[in-house]
Amino acid sequence: MSTITNAVSWFEVGTDRPEETGKFYTDVFGWAFTEQGSPETSYRVVEPGPEGSIQGAIRATGGAGPNYAVFYVQVADVADTCRRAEAAGGKVLVPLRSNDNGLTFAHLLDPAGNHFGVFAPPAVA
Repeated sequence: MSTITNAVSWFEVGTDRPEETGKFYTDVFGWAFTEQGSPETSYRVVEPGPEGSIQGAIRATGGAGPNYAVFYVQVADVADTCRRAEAAGGKVLVPLRSNDNGLTFAHLLDPAGNHFGVFAPPAVA
């Protein structure tokens, strides 16, 4: 992942049909995927593309929600970014969360209702 803050550096496609979705992006763009999820929750990360391209993944939703595609902006502080987004007229759709690796993220809506995400990578020890 990029270390540049305030840049779009990740995307995620959530789908109830991860096999079909992965095949689609492979057929259209030649992307290859590496499974990094669990047997219960597939998370297929796109193998590195051309230098300078953003990275992303296909996340299996298991039909628990709608299918989606969202871009993520890497930020220095997710909580602060959520506060600034709300002050600017946006909304927090998915409050700040952390994964097992220490990555923090949230999903936001801009004032027009467009969905996007923000994240901060785990702190380097």
